[in-house]
Amino acid sequence: MEAVERFLKENGITEVESTLPDMTGNARGKFYPTKKYLAENGGKIPETLLVQTVTGEWADNHYDIVDPADRDMVLVPDSNTLRLVPWTDEPTAQVINDCYTSDGQLHPLSSRSVLRRILKLYEDEGLRPVIAPEVEFYLIQKNTDPDYELKPATGRSGRRETARQSYGIDAVNEFNPVIDTLYNYCEIQGLDVDTLIHESGAAQMEINFLHGDALDLADQVFVFKRTLRETAMKHDMYATFMAKPMQHEPGSAMHIHQSMIDIATGENIFAGDENNQFSERFYHYLGGLQKYTPQAISFYAPNVNSYRRFAPDIAAPINFKWGIDNRTTGLRVPIAPLSATRIENRFPGSDCNPYLAIAASLACGYLGMKQKLNATKPVTTLGADEDDVVEVARSLGEGLSLLEESPELCEIMGSEFVKAYLGVKRAEFETFHEVISSWEREYLLLTV
Repeated sequence: MEAVERFLKENGITEVESTLPDMTGNARGKFYPTKKYLAENGGKIPETLLVQTVTGEWADNHYDIVDPADRDMVLVPDSNTLRLVPWTDEPTAQVINDCYTSDGQLHPLSSRSVLRRILKLYEDEGLRPVIAPEVEFYLIQKNTDPDYELKPATGRSGRRETARQSYGIDAVNEFNPVIDTLYNYCEIQGLDVDTLIHESGAAQMEINFLHGDALDLADQVFVFKRTLRETAMKHDMYATFMAKPMQHEPGSAMHIHQSMIDIATGENIFAGDENNQFSERFYHYLGGLQKYTPQAISFYAPNVNSYRRFAPDIAAPINFKWGIDNRTTGLRVPIAPLSATRIENRFPGSDCNPYLAIAASLACGYLGMKQKLNATKPVTTLGADEDDVVEVARSLGEGLSLLEESPELCEIMGSEFVKAYLGVKRAEFETFHEVISSWEREYLLLTV
């Protein structure tokens, strides 16, 4: 709290946003006047916030997950996450909290706790993961009625894009005022954003983060999502991280580049030598990703909309092959110097909770190294051709069942957490199935 108090006083802060990520990855928390926040010494908040569905409801097994008394948990601010909030009128700071139980243990239902749990396993092995996320998103026209389909936002010309504009410089310049505000906000908050490109979808962009500590990068993605939404609304449009927001446009992903550093030597353990391009542990880690990604898919695709992205011919992975510099595979190994040897996990959608997606990816690799699994041979052609079936789960319900049937993954992610995750996500899945779609009315109403 000393570091927190010093930051607040040095920056003349009058209001504090005390935040934490819920299971969906959204920000929950409290607003405080600075004096009140410092007097609270971190504060408390109901633990039920960790297990609320995206619709604001509760799972059927809610009171098997949390205490029926609706008890509080203790919030401990992480001073490394202190940032200014650039879009507010008053001098405001934000901080991300770790959640603790009343007896001083990291709360098992907190997304941040799950990632810390996985990172501790690596630390005990003398290893430190290095992460670099790439986050795709759409800028869209304001949509206040969910019955209407989404439309791409219009740029400075006043015209919407109608052709594919991958890496288009002028296509990005169409949204230059938005991008300028975004970079300014990111700089004020110390977010390590690197390049921004135009993706293939209409008004679809991708922002890349510099590689670094896994927890820090999860925090940065968490903050970035809030930042982009605020930026878009400032320019009279929306930004969305939905995995598949528009029927005829590609989906949005959050690719996770990952490598592994030996803490004692500082060397990348994935790197090979003059005889072998990759190390033995690289292949074990990759083998873990191949074996356990099917069971971990609900952490990469956590919403009912997420699975619309996993379809043939729309530039999303549908099987578990890997390749060297092959973007048609779900697991890509970029061509890089030995010290930068890494694996790119292309399965997560941009709608994922960054803490859980990073934790799950690291968990799969950890299991692969502990079990000394072997990866398949890399593919050098299309990751999926016209004869390949979709091997990835096609619905949230299927993905959750695969997770439940994987005792190894449930244990490493935390059995208590997985129980809560299954309950929350199944509640969302059932709520979604209560809605009758326009497709059903159009094709079934008078024909069946």
